[in-house]
Formats: sequence, structure tokens, C-alpha cells
Amino acid sequence: MIALFGAEARRLMSTRLWLWALLAASLTGGLVFVLALVGPENFDPPMPDLQTAESVRLLLGIAGLLAFVPALLGTTAVTAEYRHQTITFTYLFAPKRGTVLAAKLAVYGIAGVAYGLAVAVIAGTGVAVAAAVDGISLGLPTGELLGLLIRLVVTMTAYTLLGVAFGALLRNQVTALVVLGSYFYVGELLLMMIPGVNAIYPFLPGGASSALIGFTFLADAMAQTGISAPHLLSAPLGALVLLAYAAVAAVLAFGTSLRRDVA
Repeated sequence: MIALFGAEARRLMSTRLWLWALLAASLTGGLVFVLALVGPENFDPPMPDLQTAESVRLLLGIAGLLAFVPALLGTTAVTAEYRHQTITFTYLFAPKRGTVLAAKLAVYGIAGVAYGLAVAVIAGTGVAVAAAVDGISLGLPTGELLGLLIRLVVTMTAYTLLGVAFGALLRNQVTALVVLGSYFYVGELLLMMIPGVNAIYPFLPGGASSALIGFTFLADAMAQTGISAPHLLSAPLGALVLLAYAAVAAVLAFGTSLRRDVA
């Protein structure tokens, strides 16, 4: 298992995927940095400035909205092996396919932590620097800010694991990316807008991640349209829901697609 873990880590570092991941994390954190420097009070419509907890949570929540990016990267990491047929050599090296999936989840779980840390450091630095430039104090105490950034890391890690498990389940790269991207871009938003049906939103990945990072902007915006807004879960439950999705996808992958012949 250790050898398989090392081989998977070398595979990751030998491709450009980790560079794309680093770029995506930098852009995500950088977006928060730029928005913080612009100042929420200068948005249209204007928002409270960084002296309020609401504003800080909003900016960091924007980073959470882009958590689907590491999910797509995780999916790409797995499906690329099927696309280029390198998975055949992987299974010859490790015939027990469950251990292959376990190694991928372990390696990309660590990669997800690194991704989340990059986002959190850049975004956290951004709001702190923006507040210092404006000569104001942040609306969140340091302890709460760090806790929020840690939850952001957990979110990115959970989405990476979900992407890996989903990629192992579908295997076809184009199909997996289209399905996953369409769901996060369109699916959840549509479900959230349907009265009654949106009651399930807290238990969907987007709702769970919003609960985890305390991002209520979408639910509040929905309430302003006259549609009853769903009540989000607590942060710990949100984390459990996200990890449960990854676990279910991994179990389904092991029980179905991993047992099929490599096409």
C-alpha cells in the first residue's frame, strides 16, 4: 500500500495537473484578495465594509462557491488514466483495485488539503491586507477568522475527494466533467429555486459546503425573491454530509465500475 501511495504521488507530480491546481487555487484566493481591496462598500449594490463579520464571511464564502474546481481536478486525475489507458498498467501493478482507489483518495486528499491551504492563505491575507490599507479592523476576531479559513480548507479537501470518487465511478472523462460541471453550475441553483423541492438543498453538496463555511448569501438572496429559504445545517453536519457523498461515490465505484473490464 505504501508503494502504491508513493507511485500515485509520483504520478501526480509528474503531470501538469498539480500546476493547474496551484493556478486555480491562486486565482480563487486572488479573487477574494481583489474584491477585498476594492471594498464590499463599493460593490453594486453596496455591502457593509470589512469592519463587519457579514462582509468578511461574504468574501470568504465566494471562495467556497468555487469549491467545485478541486472536484473537477480530482475527477480529471482519475478519468485521465482511463482516457490514456494508463490504468491498465496500474491494475497490473496492483490487481486489487480497491487499494488503487484507496491510494488515489489518500494522495488527492492530501492534495486537497494543500489546495485549500493555498486558497485560505491567499484569501485570508487578502482580507487582512485590505483592512490594513483602509485603516480599519476586521469584523471577525482572529480566532473566528482562522476557524473559518480552516473550514474552507476542509471544504476544498472534501470536494477533491468527491471528485476523485466520482471520476472512479463514471470513468469517462468527458462525461464525468460535463455531469459534474453541469450539476454545480446549473443543477443545484435550479433545485434551490423550486419551492418545496429546495428543502433538500441543505443536504446537497452546495448546501453542505455553505453550512460548513457559514455562507448564507444564496439562501438570503432566495428569501428576498419570496421563495422560502432552506435552513442550512450546522458546520459539523455540513462537513459530514460532504464526506458522506465522497464515501458513497467511492463505495459505488468499488462495487460497480472498478469491477468492470478496462475499455
